[in-house]
Amino acid sequence: MKLLLTHAYFLGEDLKERQIMKPYAPLGILYLSSHLRSKGFDIDIYDSTFGSREDLFAILDAGPPAAIGIYGNLMTRRNVLDIASRAHANGWKVILGGPEPANYAEEYLASGADLIVAGEGEYALERLLATDMLPSAWPSIPGIIIGSPDGSAFRTGPAQLIPDLDSQPWPDRERVDIPRYLKAWRDQHGTGSVSLITARGCPYHCNWCSHSVYGKTHRRRSPKSVVDEVAWIQQRYEPDMLWLADDVFTIHHGWIMEYAAEMARRGIKIPFECITRADRLNPRIAETLAALGCFRVWIGSESGSQRILDAMQRGVKIEQVREAVSLCKQNGIQSGMFLMWGYEGEEIADVEATVDHVKKCRPDVFFTTVSYPIKGTPYFEKVASRLVSILPWESRTDREVQVRGRHSRMFYQHADELLKSEMAAKPDISKILAARQALLSTSREVEA
Repeated sequence: MKLLLTHAYFLGEDLKERQIMKPYAPLGILYLSSHLRSKGFDIDIYDSTFGSREDLFAILDAGPPAAIGIYGNLMTRRNVLDIASRAHANGWKVILGGPEPANYAEEYLASGADLIVAGEGEYALERLLATDMLPSAWPSIPGIIIGSPDGSAFRTGPAQLIPDLDSQPWPDRERVDIPRYLKAWRDQHGTGSVSLITARGCPYHCNWCSHSVYGKTHRRRSPKSVVDEVAWIQQRYEPDMLWLADDVFTIHHGWIMEYAAEMARRGIKIPFECITRADRLNPRIAETLAALGCFRVWIGSESGSQRILDAMQRGVKIEQVREAVSLCKQNGIQSGMFLMWGYEGEEIADVEATVDHVKKCRPDVFFTTVSYPIKGTPYFEKVASRLVSILPWESRTDREVQVRGRHSRMFYQHADELLKSEMAAKPDISKILAARQALLSTSREVEA
């Protein structure tokens, strides 16, 4: 049976992301496409990034109906539901996958999905297509969720994971318009970037982070395979830089050294950015990243309060974060820092500790968010009894819930204002004092 893959994200509908304009091709469905096409299946892709729901709906309306696989994440719930509903109404078999649908299986199955792929999708989709999407075969295929007569969700067991990532073909980049992605970048920023991954999964235990696709596995490609792909991307697309999109690029130090040696042997060097953990960066690795062309390292700092970090089960010390940022500076690498307000138990003292921490680190860039509980995580389970949904499930995301008893949204806006005022190139004392006073004045306001 023919399969149409899409990912339900429309850049044209996202004002904020159009202003940022740093889009990347949807590697998840591109990997599914290359795997399934290598097995002889007929696969189409609708890349919704530069598409529109009207064009996609026209395809679904015109038919003939086949199977559609829709990737869904935290931010695309409404789009996934709209596409699934339209496809279902036109007689398509609707398959959902990605990090979110399995966490809300009953809701998605009741909203037009025929089944959900839970976890890594290549093998499950291969078996589904081999049976021509015959429903009687679904209960015997690991890694999917189907509806039961009583309306509950039946899970067929854990998905089968690919043991050897080198055996997989590279993502099907030629099926989407990579030059258009590069043009979008260059028009806005003067440089164009292409993404790739060297591994799947993260073995760490941060209790607010979802592991719904790969579990807590960590499987790595060989350095040679990655360098082969880098060389091909350079020749084919001529990007100005790369985004190495692993959850934690520097987990395995031996692998990094082998990769660097292979890049040097072949005379390849290209600017790139990546994500690391503070405890996986040391002087040798920082020096090696710089030699490879790394221009920015993103570090998940989350908080400047060790008490909060321990509650998150981050497994990292504040001092390690500061040392990691310092190592980046020493090696001419920009540092980016992710920060999270509002984790369970955070108080003014913890906010002040975070502000002090960022001031001492002086990263080149930092981003903040207010913590949100993702279903399926320990953090969600901890606060589940206090979650308040203002909007119906189908009209919101997991970001759009309130945690009863937590500080108000206004409190965290003032925390942002305080941090930005303290980190300004020329700090204005009056703004700092005003932000701190506003923080104090809202400290007793809580989400209802």
